[in-house]
Amino acid sequence: MVNAAAGAAERANEGPSLTLTRRLRARPEKVFAAWTQAPQLVQWFGPPNMKPATLNAELDVRTGGRYRISFTRDDGEYFEAGGIYREVVPNERLVFTWAWHSTPERESLVTITLKPDSAGTLMIFHHAQFFDETARDNHQRGWNSFFDKLDSFVA
Repeated sequence: MVNAAAGAAERANEGPSLTLTRRLRARPEKVFAAWTQAPQLVQWFGPPNMKPATLNAELDVRTGGRYRISFTRDDGEYFEAGGIYREVVPNERLVFTWAWHSTPERESLVTITLKPDSAGTLMIFHHAQFFDETARDNHQRGWNSFFDKLDSFVA
């Protein structure tokens, strides 16, 4: 009984999470490059209501390396997210922390797994440790719109 309670408390500390699965029309190497090379990332990352040419990405893709991504929405609101790469397995897996500059105390964790799938890639995107359900739901909408752009970019 004690173990069940401890497990429930541990899960509560993790916060809400989401998992999105996408089949992309490109090999894992191309998808990995789209995530890890700044000139490629800036071509697909960001929301549809972003001002053109405002996306900036600084990526030090190695375990312990940092990244920073920023953009400005059409309404002029500035966004910046950043974190640290915790695991980098080329063409297979990326794990990194994620926090918006406006709420750095709300750090979450992103895990991207890439698996060869017929002529493309099965991308399993897991974003965990959200502050609350609202944050999770907002990120789910955002990531889905980003991944539509990613699929078009790598195809």
